[in-house]
Amino acid sequence: MGAYTAICSRAIFPLHERLKGHHSVALRRRLERSQWWPREAIEADRVQRLRGFLADAGRRVPYYRDLFREHRFEPAALKRVADLAALPMLGKPEIRAHAERLKAEGHGRLARYNTGGSSGEPLVFYIGNDRVTHDVAAKWRATRWWGVDIGDPETVVWGSPIELGAQDWLRRARDLLLRTTLLPAFEMSGPRLDGFVAAIRRQRPRMLFGYPSALSHIARNAEKRGIRMDDLGIKVAFVTSERLYDDQRATIERVFGCQVANGYGGRDAGFIAHECPAGGMHVTAEDIVVEIVGPDGRPQPDGQPGEIVVTHLATRDFPFIRYRTGDIAVLGTARCPCGRGLPLLQEIQGRSTDFVVAADGTVMHGLALIYILRDMPGIAAFKIVQESREYTRVLAVRGEGLAPGATEAIVAGFRRRLGAGVQVSVEWLDSIPAEKSGKFRYVVSQVAAAAA
Repeated sequence: MGAYTAICSRAIFPLHERLKGHHSVALRRRLERSQWWPREAIEADRVQRLRGFLADAGRRVPYYRDLFREHRFEPAALKRVADLAALPMLGKPEIRAHAERLKAEGHGRLARYNTGGSSGEPLVFYIGNDRVTHDVAAKWRATRWWGVDIGDPETVVWGSPIELGAQDWLRRARDLLLRTTLLPAFEMSGPRLDGFVAAIRRQRPRMLFGYPSALSHIARNAEKRGIRMDDLGIKVAFVTSERLYDDQRATIERVFGCQVANGYGGRDAGFIAHECPAGGMHVTAEDIVVEIVGPDGRPQPDGQPGEIVVTHLATRDFPFIRYRTGDIAVLGTARCPCGRGLPLLQEIQGRSTDFVVAADGTVMHGLALIYILRDMPGIAAFKIVQESREYTRVLAVRGEGLAPGATEAIVAGFRRRLGAGVQVSVEWLDSIPAEKSGKFRYVVSQVAAAAA
């Protein structure tokens, strides 16, 4: 660890967290101890904490107080994670319908978040200070697995307007101190891609962070231009928010000369799992209970695919109990060679974010279109199908609060991104069917692959 990184990791970032009221430093240290516990000890501790979490929800949260009474559920009687199956699952419709009743009585400060997520269903929910602390600590622990730390130079390739739209002077100052450079992932072709390659070469980061599709796209552009990127000293590329494909991993590793660390989670469900250098996709079991359930809501045996359902133990102010992520995965039975006792996700199926191509050939991350719909009130679900550069279809489901001019607003927003002459049709449906795999694919582009 370099001297400046040590100052950031041990002084600057801890001060930043303390000023925000987070106890992430102490929690990270605790997580770094508990990760080496035997799996049985981790499970016993988790069940004990789960009982306390559920008891608190039953006392302080109106929604769960009524739900527990209705189902005659006694948190004190819970003896294993599988006993959670006595409760119904929590989906986006329930959160939309009961958001106020999901807030705990006497809760602390709650931050409002919204996400379109990979399901394409806009959702508003709330996160308390404890949840933020746990997410920071879990991500920090996983970062350190790879021999890098906060303060090491980092290039972030991201597309969320939550980050991109909040670059005030305080955030810019923080990023400067922590040596983080943010590159917007919305437009990724031509001069913009060349600029990204040049920016990464200038910074010479120790780590990359971003969408696997975006990082692999930058890598392919550098390779096509004959520009070396494996001489910069990059140690690891952290990827998340999409399914990581084998060809993307191979491209990133080959071009940047580093390992790839896959991460899985979301703003709503939390930091669920991260890959270690030995290849294990470790669940953040101290904070998060992961169930793999079948269509009937019952737990699937280890090794069998099912939907990921999450209970986050750091969400007391706005509890996520048996929250349906909509993603399909398999829990592994093997132990990781790294020696950590944290359980493993053997496989994550069905996550993807596509690129779209504007009429002038500009390649953009699919989120460039998704956020147009996600931030529009009254859209319950959507799917984008790009048939050609000249024609894109939008499938959408009406929800409460839809503005009268929604169709025209969607068309105008898409044309701003894709080109003024692009034909955009909006089809209002009662529901949007999933793919044959059972996973909802919210962007389907027939032209992005050829453009890449």
